[in-house]
Amino acid sequence: MPAMSLASRFRFPSLLVVVGLVLAGCGINAIPTNEELAKARWSEVLNQYQRRADLIPNLVETVKGYAAQEKDVLTAVVEARAKATQVKVDASTITDPAQFKQFQDAQSQLSGALGRLLAISEAYPELKSNQNFLALQSQIEGTENRIAVARRDYIEAVRVYNTELKTFPGSIWAATLYRANKPMETFTISEQQMQVPKVKF
Repeated sequence: MPAMSLASRFRFPSLLVVVGLVLAGCGINAIPTNEELAKARWSEVLNQYQRRADLIPNLVETVKGYAAQEKDVLTAVVEARAKATQVKVDASTITDPAQFKQFQDAQSQLSGALGRLLAISEAYPELKSNQNFLALQSQIEGTENRIAVARRDYIEAVRVYNTELKTFPGSIWAATLYRANKPMETFTISEQQMQVPKVKF
């Protein structure tokens, strides 16, 4: 009898290890792992948008020195930047369709205004040859590239996460252990808009 009791003592921890391995093999950690990756990718998107927003005031001041008469364009950029930076963004943004759309629309509006600002340089040869303007233009172009890459990486991370919530065995874990997890939003802009704007100087 004591021998059986001793054997059953060894079986219980072994059973726990086997159950743990089976659960790990069934993807119990896939949802939180994919969620954290998507959040990290989202942080990089925000980082690049913030970098662009930080460059804009210097660009506006440089253009103003050569093209002050382009007041409407300059004002549009300043207002679009203010609106984009005032949109409340936090961890819940990526699971709230309305909040995500508000953020996306504000950034799109800023992109359009910035494109118009950069385009007016064609009419001002002195501005086109200004070293400050050229340096800022180069930095903004690089930032637009980084934004495109960050959005692409975020979209892919969200695709993996959302797929995990909907497919087996992830759907089982989503319905039991991770009921609070919601699908994440992704950018819904066209492929043409996803391309980095080509601005000629």
